[in-house]
Amino acid sequence: MAILTAAIPSVSNASKSIVEKVARESREAAHRIADFVLRTPLVYSEAFSDELDAKVFFKLENRQTTGSFKLRGATNRLMLLGEQERAAGCVAASSGNHGAAVASAMQKLGISGVVFVPEKTSSVKVDAIRGYGGDVRFFGTDGLDTEEHARRFAVENGMTYLSPYNDEAVIAGQGSCGVEILEDLPDVDMAFIAVGGGGLIGGVGSVLKAHDPGIQVMGCQPAASPVMARSIEAGEILEMPSQPTLSDGTAGGIEAGAVTFPLSQAVVDRWVVVNEGQIASAMRLYMDRQGDRIEGAAGVAVAALQQTEVRGRTVVVVICGGNISDETLESVRTE
Repeated sequence: MAILTAAIPSVSNASKSIVEKVARESREAAHRIADFVLRTPLVYSEAFSDELDAKVFFKLENRQTTGSFKLRGATNRLMLLGEQERAAGCVAASSGNHGAAVASAMQKLGISGVVFVPEKTSSVKVDAIRGYGGDVRFFGTDGLDTEEHARRFAVENGMTYLSPYNDEAVIAGQGSCGVEILEDLPDVDMAFIAVGGGGLIGGVGSVLKAHDPGIQVMGCQPAASPVMARSIEAGEILEMPSQPTLSDGTAGGIEAGAVTFPLSQAVVDRWVVVNEGQIASAMRLYMDRQGDRIEGAAGVAVAALQQTEVRGRTVVVVICGGNISDETLESVRTE
């Protein structure tokens, strides 16, 4: 495990402006999508609190309608489409959760579309997308490859591409999770958030920092695919190969010019990178103590919590999703 200090020692006025803008749009999104998404529980964990000598709360996005936070961003983005855009249809690329969210939101709003997923996406996530009426098509082995193909398909067919993270409306939708956290726990000290493309931490982190710049935002990634952490460390988006990981929801590259990169620079205080053994152990511990099924990306945030000194702090860990195949779950439990 390695903890990396964020590359930027102080937040510039320009960065503060971006954070405040995202926070404002997140509050607007929370109001806009309230009738279409669940307000998920924020629960106190006596077991984790006692072990870590802290006040530990879990934000249960695994209990969201589609089993992940992604429904927030997808719903906000789709609700902002114009009439002609709705008629033309939409295209999404996803390792699963964003695809299920887009399919669910499109079904509710009467919009048609196609969802591209990487070839090795878990069967549970593919079945979930299809269960919401989504037209699932496979392409690529890395999330970035899938995204680039989906973008080309959208342009060639006159459709709207719905990015899983590189879109201000999607980021604002994810930020609604942070709005709920502050409504329930305004005195939070630290937040642990799993990071893939950066939409969740960009939105939630902006809301938290706009509320109190002293809140520590911890970016959590698997050692098998620490693309954002290493990119922030380098000061530019890097092209890096991803290794197999339980945290398939955060695996893959970051699109060039992604708006989440400067946003992550502005809101993340520290990066925590955890290995596969730590992720699996954290998943087992969480599921045994909390009784909830969680996926690998959520395990990353729990593992990062366990590897960080939090004594005396009021801590929130975003349990970003619970969509995991029975096979993967069995492999985690038997390790």
